[in-house]
Amino acid sequence: MSSASLPSPSLPWLEPGDVFPPARQAWGPDTPAPGLLAAGGQLDVPTLCSAYAQGIFPWFSDGQPILWWSPDPRMALNMAKFRLHRSLQKTLQAFCHPRNERKCEVRFDSAFDQVIQHCATSVRVGQGGTWIVPDMVRAYQALNRAGFAHSIETWVDGQLVGGLYCVALGKAVFGESMFTTQPDASKIALAALVCFCRIKGIKTIDCQQNTRHLASLGASEVSRGAFLELVRDGLQEPAPVWTFDPLYWRELLPSRALYT
Repeated sequence: MSSASLPSPSLPWLEPGDVFPPARQAWGPDTPAPGLLAAGGQLDVPTLCSAYAQGIFPWFSDGQPILWWSPDPRMALNMAKFRLHRSLQKTLQAFCHPRNERKCEVRFDSAFDQVIQHCATSVRVGQGGTWIVPDMVRAYQALNRAGFAHSIETWVDGQLVGGLYCVALGKAVFGESMFTTQPDASKIALAALVCFCRIKGIKTIDCQQNTRHLASLGASEVSRGAFLELVRDGLQEPAPVWTFDPLYWRELLPSRALYT
């Protein structure tokens, strides 16, 4: 029997202000939507912070109610296992080199609204639409204003050419989406985030879903239980100041020639 023909288990409906059911109650692997936990509720800052603190995130399309998810297993990128492929290393060396004729820099939180709008409108292979619907855009903009969502941006000659945004509670970091308008620009932003996390003692970035691209960069699946332990550990740590110093590149590019 295919998952499409299986009967759906019951799905809790949340009214605004309701608490989330435990993540372990999410639909299992033999259901039509593994990881689906609840529907309804609202996308305000307190609700989103409560969700992420419990390993839950919203994901839905236009015409659907708010849907809340907690997959098992969960894709996560351990900072110690990030794979810096040779091609990306060369790109980063050129990007960071002081003699680069183009003005290249990474910025944090200087253009969050632009980053999320780019992510929402980027065309992706195999996808006919976007889950970053207008309600989601407004919700994460509010999270950014409250200090719980951040953009990591790649700038070249004063132009935003790539980036990503994430949610951060203490030292628990949850990757959301990325975009690029030039080759490797989003990967540069991710590499910058890895450097920042290593410097600040952040051990893992949540990647939510398993993709070949994330696996190629060193991400791997962990059980929901193990993931929730990582989240709890991160929540107990004070939040770092989200700024980027070019010297952070030494975490991936130790060559002194790049900084002299």
